Amino acid sequence: MIDLHAHSNHSDGIDSPSELVQNAKLSGIEVLAITDHDTVSGWDEAIQAAKGAGVGLVPGIEISTRAELSPERGISVHLLAYLPDPTYAPLMDRLAMVRESRVGRAQEMAQRLAEDYPISWDEILLNIKPGSTIGRPALADALVRAGVVPDRSAAFESILHRRSKYYVSERTLPTAEAISLVREAGGVPIMAHPLIDFPAGAAESDLPKEHFLSFIEAGIMGFEVDHRSVPQLAKTWLRNLAFEHNLIVTGSSDYHGVGGKENKLGENQTAPEMLERILSQAFGSEAFL
Repeated sequence: MIDLHAHSNHSDGIDSPSELVQNAKLSGIEVLAITDHDTVSGWDEAIQAAKGAGVGLVPGIEISTRAELSPERGISVHLLAYLPDPTYAPLMDRLAMVRESRVGRAQEMAQRLAEDYPISWDEILLNIKPGSTIGRPALADALVRAGVVPDRSAAFESILHRRSKYYVSERTLPTAEAISLVREAGGVPIMAHPLIDFPAGAAESDLPKEHFLSFIEAGIMGFEVDHRSVPQLAKTWLRNLAFEHNLIVTGSSDYHGVGGKENKLGENQTAPEMLERILSQAFGSEAFL
């Protein structure tokens, strides 16, 4: 089994990189990608653990970006960047900016939450691994510890929902810039879980083809089609679009650890030939297979 999207506690996962690799092995995963948000800080530990466990490892990043669809509307687009050069300064510097801005955003959300719930910024910081990416999951965990919600999923579905009064928009990279930086760094940019917000009951004619064509023109190299949150209509449409433009199609779990999200390692998988395409087109860093 090949699972190319999983998180450790270097971003918003629960497992350490070593635990992530061990859990992947126990789940029958043969090749795993570590894709923490906007950071490569978990790579070294994951690589060493994978070598010891006999699990193939593809180092990657999940990059937070935003695409402006019109002057009035923008959308969040996450990019899975496989095998970029972790020393390529233009990319790493921009990711550092995103991580730093996320701290201020999380602090502002914590302040809003503290007006109505028994949580504090100091308590949140005490429960975050130094150097980890701070985001809504850290706030969700604080709400769980305070007994406000039973788990992260409940927090995301209510108090921390994007339409909640506690929500603060994140500062991210423009999608086209991020795609360009990943490719300059020798990485392979794949769009993570596209169209997860596509409305139920909508028609194929409602799919934003012109915007996806703009991503392809910018250099996107594939789509993560098989993901639990991608609607079936969108999956079929994305496969056809990928075939039309000879793009890579992947499938992954988006695992965050037991209790982090419901996603289970290996619940969606990538075909070996698609992994080979990623490996053949990347030149920024090495996979350990």
